[in-house]
Amino acid sequence: IRVCVYLNEYNVTFVVLIITGSCVPVQAKESWGYVDVRDGAHMFWWLYYANSSSASYKDLPLVMWLQGGPGGSSCGFGNFEEIGPLDRDLKPRETSWVRAASVLFVDNPVGTGYSYTDTEDALTKDVAMVASDMMILLKSFFSLKTEFQSTPFYIFSESYGGKMAAAISLELTKAVQAGSIKCNFAGVALGDSWISPIDSVMTWGPYLYSTSLLDDNGLDEVTKAAKAVLEAVRQGQYQKATDLWSITENVVEQNTNGVNFYNILTQNSDEMVKTSSDQTNGFLSSLKRRHIRPLHRQSLSELMNGPIRQKLGVIPKNVTWGGQAEAVFESMAGDFMKPVVDIVDQLLAAGVNVTIYNGQLDLIVDTMGQELWVKQLKWDGLQYFNKMKWTALEDPQTQSQTGAFYKTYKNFAFYWILKAGHMIPSDQGPMALRMLKMVTQQE
Repeated sequence: IRVCVYLNEYNVTFVVLIITGSCVPVQAKESWGYVDVRDGAHMFWWLYYANSSSASYKDLPLVMWLQGGPGGSSCGFGNFEEIGPLDRDLKPRETSWVRAASVLFVDNPVGTGYSYTDTEDALTKDVAMVASDMMILLKSFFSLKTEFQSTPFYIFSESYGGKMAAAISLELTKAVQAGSIKCNFAGVALGDSWISPIDSVMTWGPYLYSTSLLDDNGLDEVTKAAKAVLEAVRQGQYQKATDLWSITENVVEQNTNGVNFYNILTQNSDEMVKTSSDQTNGFLSSLKRRHIRPLHRQSLSELMNGPIRQKLGVIPKNVTWGGQAEAVFESMAGDFMKPVVDIVDQLLAAGVNVTIYNGQLDLIVDTMGQELWVKQLKWDGLQYFNKMKWTALEDPQTQSQTGAFYKTYKNFAFYWILKAGHMIPSDQGPMALRMLKMVTQQE
């Protein structure tokens, strides 16, 4: 192994490890490790210290990023595809969040990414179990990294990660108040988050119809399928609702010629549409093809199971990055369609800063659905928030063009991110970085 140090064009110091002929750039200031959150359940975390030319990491916030799925890897997808210092090709990312905050990636729930369980019985079943595991990890992390105990700590999330983030934030608030975890919890941001699944499903038809992706017949078919999901949710039959959700996605794909659930301006391949509509292997099989496998594309898997694994040096030989992802997804299936709007209400009532942000082009968690569940909140500030006019934000990439709208009242904020799908940092990196700075009170 040969170690080289150099300063790149962005004034970011990198260490290069030459391992059996491969070149792996890494941040000069980073840390990683495992925490045993339960017997047979091992959770992996990876911290990048903030690397800013204008401030020390001690003067910048700490952000934890939680990926969706469940089964998507923060340390993999969130890191190399969205907000980490390097992209999948190991090139510096100009819009990395490490430029404005220290970033903690956690492969959560256990079984995701490099996290693993000794047996599938140890996989989590619901967000309550996910939150319980995360309390163990955060207690360990802040005990180990005492320099971050007074640093403003934010949880940012995406997709199902937002559902987990809400539950985690509530438990963390209680833990901080009880003194069992020492940290300066400053708020949670829920990005394109699966907070009220049925509100998303029920608005797919109207959203697609309004964007010329469904005709009248298609709208009728999607609406009929969505109403079946609604009935199952109302009866508390959440496993059945999950199956019907999968069927509704099939109906959407068949009527839109394969619209991409993560960005309506793109399409899935004909082969993917064909295989997704084939229920031979069950409803979960179709859901995994749509929502787990895109987070584990071959190029990312090769990176994580090759150079990155070598660099980290702590991954057990029997653990493959992403190897348990689909098992994680299946284990959480009974929890998919359960709403957590009540948890968001509890966070707001407790004074926790809550931010919602959503991509204009997202379908799976469309903005129309997000706005519906927000209107269901019992928060006493909602009526005042609703009366406010939003404020336009200039697109950092294109002057005189609007990149987003936002409004905020007391401890609640909503950002409407334009020209972005489900993965906002991937689609609109500069706007996402600006939003991060605003949420963390740097702008």
